[in-house]
Amino acid sequence: MSRKIAGFLLALAAFMIFEWINLGFNLADGHKASFYVVHGILIAVNLVLGIVLGVIGLRGLRGGAERP
Repeated sequence: MSRKIAGFLLALAAFMIFEWINLGFNLADGHKASFYVVHGILIAVNLVLGIVLGVIGLRGLRGGAERP
């Protein structure tokens, strides 16, 4: 994996984690419980995806430094 792709994955992971945490804090009161369940699931799934992309990006940066 090239350093550009690894850097892109890290940037994307940081954006996803920041954006979905921000959304979680900005959910307004007054909605039905189903609204919060659906958004909670979306937030959890996207945080996991962001973490996975971050790990892949870090491994790509570390692996790219070891190759000639």
